Amino acid sequence: MRIVLTGGATGGHIYPALAIGDTMKQKVPGSEVIYIASGNPMEQSIIPDHGYELYTVTTAPLDRNNIRKAARTAARTLKGRREALRIMKKFRPDAVVSTGSYVSVPAVLAAHSLGIPVYLHEQNGFPGVSNRFLSRYARKVFLGFEAAREHFTDQSKVMYSGNPVRSDFTGRSRAEDRRSLGIPEDDLVIMVFGGSLGSETTNSVGEAVARKYAGKEGCTVLWGTGSMYYDEITERLRAEGFEPANVRISAFIKNMPEVLSAADITVSRSGALSTAEITMVGRAAIFIPSPNVTADHQYYNAKAVADTGGACIVREGGDTAGEVLTIIETLDADRDLLRSMEEACRKAAPVDAADIIVDTILETYRD
Repeated sequence: MRIVLTGGATGGHIYPALAIGDTMKQKVPGSEVIYIASGNPMEQSIIPDHGYELYTVTTAPLDRNNIRKAARTAARTLKGRREALRIMKKFRPDAVVSTGSYVSVPAVLAAHSLGIPVYLHEQNGFPGVSNRFLSRYARKVFLGFEAAREHFTDQSKVMYSGNPVRSDFTGRSRAEDRRSLGIPEDDLVIMVFGGSLGSETTNSVGEAVARKYAGKEGCTVLWGTGSMYYDEITERLRAEGFEPANVRISAFIKNMPEVLSAADITVSRSGALSTAEITMVGRAAIFIPSPNVTADHQYYNAKAVADTGGACIVREGGDTAGEVLTIIETLDADRDLLRSMEEACRKAAPVDAADIIVDTILETYRD
């Protein structure tokens, strides 16, 4: 099998594609898999590091409120389509698998024009505009959440799979990962992160947690600020001399499987990828759904885990940091509750998502 993966701009699109590619290579030894994306810094960092050759094409996000910018997007997308055509004519893929975002549009349009089967995966409960548009060209549309089904016109194409997560997140040992990271085995480990770019809300919570537990024996705080906020936060804290040994601050957590495994409590947004990864590892989760997403889909991502007893939901607004700290204190005082939340969280994991997607591609691409 020769497979083209596409979809990018953020880790939420990149990592599911990598999980599908990894599974394809496991199930069909000798498969050749390449990645087509825009070549932004995150894609250039993550994709080659994961062992995939990255081909870049011209792309642009759609601005529907500005006619001039929309026209520019159309021109750049057509240029990207021509570039993707050249790549595919040389590589001759059997199928193209897209995980969405504007980055995927040129590659999917090129595949369709060449008669190459296209498969889409939609991570969220409310589909993005790119996947809704591209679904007309897809042989199958896989869903991370059932709630997305109603937003696609041709229901014969739609199939629930769950969100694919890399195999690195399964079968991990908390004790071994703590030893690898140099974290005391018996510490309460609190992890706060806001995705690849970060968010003001998760960072205000991260700072509150860091200050609350700074220097506290038996506790480690792992705080991922996101690339947009890292320099400002670290420079400000360094200027005031705030550098406790038990607080670790990073811009982007590259070794997410290891760090999640080492944690006891996670505090994060509830994007589709973060939610899936946390459930695969099985950690007590505190979700702060972003209010700035279509149809409030992050709330419903979080609710799917909270309904099992594996997560608490804190709505943004009011004393968000105070509410999070109260939950952490409760879990710190009741370790039985903490462990029961872990077990409940694990029950919400999309264990077979990548297998379902790859098996379906193998069954249908020759039809």
